[in-house]
Amino acid sequence: MRIGIDLGGTKIEGLALRDDGTEAVRQRVATPRDYDGTLAALTQVVDDIESTVGEGATVGLCIPGAIDAASGLVRNANSLWLNGKPFREDLATHLGRPVRVTNDANAFALSEASDGGGAGAEVVFGVILGTGVGGGLVVRGEVVDGANRIAGEWGHVPLPWPRDDERPGPPCYCGRSGCIETFLSGPSFAADHERHTGHALSTREIVAHAEAGDTDAQATMDRYVDRLGRGLGQLVTLLDPDVIVLGGGMSNLPGLAESAAEALAPWVFSDRVVTRVVQNVHGDSSGVRGAAWLWPVSTP
Repeated sequence: MRIGIDLGGTKIEGLALRDDGTEAVRQRVATPRDYDGTLAALTQVVDDIESTVGEGATVGLCIPGAIDAASGLVRNANSLWLNGKPFREDLATHLGRPVRVTNDANAFALSEASDGGGAGAEVVFGVILGTGVGGGLVVRGEVVDGANRIAGEWGHVPLPWPRDDERPGPPCYCGRSGCIETFLSGPSFAADHERHTGHALSTREIVAHAEAGDTDAQATMDRYVDRLGRGLGQLVTLLDPDVIVLGGGMSNLPGLAESAAEALAPWVFSDRVVTRVVQNVHGDSSGVRGAAWLWPVSTP
């Protein structure tokens, strides 16, 4: 049995998975706003799950940040009280067993590579299109973290082949301008529509207007697909994955996976593109499932 935990800014979600990927039990609690409280809450979640499935499960965790390769400390976490802390080691001490930790984008990719949209593929790239833009790379069932723990962070490379009206691009919180995230995140989608039309609409409203025949809204949709195609085309040329799995709120745009597959092909350095672009299977559960899959099936 393996336990996966998704540590979010507002909630902690845990589940136990059997070796065949079926769910044994799930639990959700509020995330405390301090470090010691978070460790205690995570320990309690594991204890409560094991009271149902039995003791001795492996534990994997995904967090909104990363473990620094050199120091072992958390960095870039939205849950600020984790930053600068030896979180993995402290949690392992609380639980009395080793703990595997990855970021939430990696967990999404691993979940979808294990038994989701990328199941059976050798190289899977998981794309997060949400409030931000992130990604994770899984090769032969293993998450690729990279030497700097930033593998898959395609949201912070420049939008490729920018058009004149896309230069220098919107400012990004990372300190640069024109990052892919500033064009493909949910807020960026809405901001792009407002820049071109002067009308502030939500993503759902833009989609609804486009479906009703609004040409301005459809133009916003078309720009988004074109930019996604360029970004993914560059990604395919660099990594050549078998499958790209789309996740995050923007992945729910009607027909986005099919449109993106068509839009990326002209930008790939190949006259034949066989990479599949698919919608995720596990949705909001991918993070917690991927955390559980950090331990392979062969682990006792």
